[in-house]
Amino acid sequence: MNAFLYPIVAAVSIAALIFKVWTLRNDRSPTNVALAVSFFFTSVIFTVSIPSVWPVVSEAAGIVNFSGLLTQACVITSAMGQQTVLLHLTYERKTAWRKAIRRICILTVVVILMVVLFLQASSLGERPDDFALTKARYYPAYMLIYIIAHGCNQIDIARLAGRHAKVAPSPWLRRGLRLVAISGWFSILYVSCRGADIVAGAFNYSGHPWEPLAQLATTCTTLPKTIGWTMPDWGRHITAAWEAVDRRVAHRQLSRLHHGLTKEVPDPVLPLDSGTDLRTRLYRLVVEIRDAQWALRLWMRPEVAAEARQRGEAAGLTGDDLAAAVEASQLQAAIAERQKGNPPTDQPAHPRFAEPEDLAAEIEFQRRLARAFYSASTRTDILENAT
Repeated sequence: MNAFLYPIVAAVSIAALIFKVWTLRNDRSPTNVALAVSFFFTSVIFTVSIPSVWPVVSEAAGIVNFSGLLTQACVITSAMGQQTVLLHLTYERKTAWRKAIRRICILTVVVILMVVLFLQASSLGERPDDFALTKARYYPAYMLIYIIAHGCNQIDIARLAGRHAKVAPSPWLRRGLRLVAISGWFSILYVSCRGADIVAGAFNYSGHPWEPLAQLATTCTTLPKTIGWTMPDWGRHITAAWEAVDRRVAHRQLSRLHHGLTKEVPDPVLPLDSGTDLRTRLYRLVVEIRDAQWALRLWMRPEVAAEARQRGEAAGLTGDDLAAAVEASQLQAAIAERQKGNPPTDQPAHPRFAEPEDLAAEIEFQRRLARAFYSASTRTDILENAT
């Protein structure tokens, strides 16, 4: 299975490393540097773990199964980088470095112990497909130190990421940290498999039946985590692209409502240059729709609003949806009264039933208003009231 899964993870890790190195041109903060270091070691882990690459690296080092020691040492080192990032996100710089150095010292001792135990063990030949399983069976001390350190690292990462996700300042950072936290818990499955390998080895039994599960757990830990760490960088571009598309859709929706109202009361419309940007055009639509609504209030009757509210509540509408339905009914009725040539009413109804707090909320409400204005149910209500 690792011949299929590990090249995928290696490719994603290398892509993340390249992307992070590219961002270092403008931002060399400790978090960015630590992430680049982490991505580098993750790339080494899964590139070397590819069965065809494994023996080549060991042969180049002149040590049988050197690739296994290298990859597992890189697992510990990669976790150091991620913990450093999370500590700098959670604490002020001085405190973060103090906590990070303590972790780095402990994990450095772990790597030294792994090296010593690895060199003391006798060789069983190159094991690109089951190195960890074999070590767990024949050299449990080495594997026990590794899985304890690995499990503690991943739980620490998941805990810190989950805690900071609750207070992260940007949406994509929150999403990324949640993904990091969730994926970190898959390491428990991997550690459990390796612990089962040690127990099985004590009874002279092999853990080969659940080895694919251990490899799958490693993939499910690393792949989403790598994606999560890069989310704050590329996620904002997705947001910007979506906002550009959504702005065009909003402009099209409000243009239709704008035309429907201003053809009756054209005074609010101001001409714009052909080169006017979309944001400005959308803003002018919002203003002129409201101006036209106020101009049409002279033909609005309170009983229409009361009837529209009653119908809306009966249909289960609440909040802005109900307000949009009431305003749409008032506008339709006012246009109908004006087209008949009826004079303005002596006591016009108030045209507004919602007061959005900002421009974004106003645009969203007017989109609801546009949908309600052109809905079949609104037109049916007006016809019933007219008769």
